[in-house]
Amino acid sequence: MILGHIGARKGSKGVPGKNFRPLLGKPLIDWSLDHLFDNAEIDAVVVSTDDARIYEHALARGALDIGLRPAHLATDQAPKWGVWQHALEAAEAKLTAPVELFVDLDCTSPLRLPEDVSGAIGAFRNARPDMVMSVCEARKNPYFNLVEADETGALHVSKPLPGGVWARQDAPRVFEHVGLVYVLDPAYLRRAQTIYEGRVLPYEIPAERCHDIDTPFDYRLVELLLKDRLSSA
Repeated sequence: MILGHIGARKGSKGVPGKNFRPLLGKPLIDWSLDHLFDNAEIDAVVVSTDDARIYEHALARGALDIGLRPAHLATDQAPKWGVWQHALEAAEAKLTAPVELFVDLDCTSPLRLPEDVSGAIGAFRNARPDMVMSVCEARKNPYFNLVEADETGALHVSKPLPGGVWARQDAPRVFEHVGLVYVLDPAYLRRAQTIYEGRVLPYEIPAERCHDIDTPFDYRLVELLLKDRLSSA
């Protein structure tokens, strides 16, 4: 059995109420719920939230009834890992079959495509790591054009290499960790305390789909990109 999960906390400092805010005619969370409910590989869906309105909406769509998220997991300091562990445990108490894979989608990444979810699941099955997570090629590179100040205030490349790197294409490839999709072995989720304790493999997704909504500007940008996608369909 594959369990799909979405975490949707009530609070948000950047965009208040963003997880249930309308985006092109439907709540933001529905863009991710659609990717789970429409995927034939996903057997059950669970939504972890401290928002009663989001919770009732998720239940009406067919999510498992696991109750609201505990208060200690509903703060902006609560780690994603703990939320996942709680959701897995609560869901397993409702299911009649063991969970083979745990698939999480970030509520704030609505630009993903259905094939991004299926592709990440396929990548996990092919490699059998502890976890597969979505990444995109970083827009800036710490070996080339990311800089930091030293104790005198002078700027230097963040990760200097001998001889320096003078062209972007000569720098080692680096990736941005993006929340479009995570696929985990439930056994790893239960025993580990953080994401990177085990063998975590990247699943690369084009950068144009990797915009996350954290600010009002992000919301407007994603809205424009979705409108452009829908008008071209």
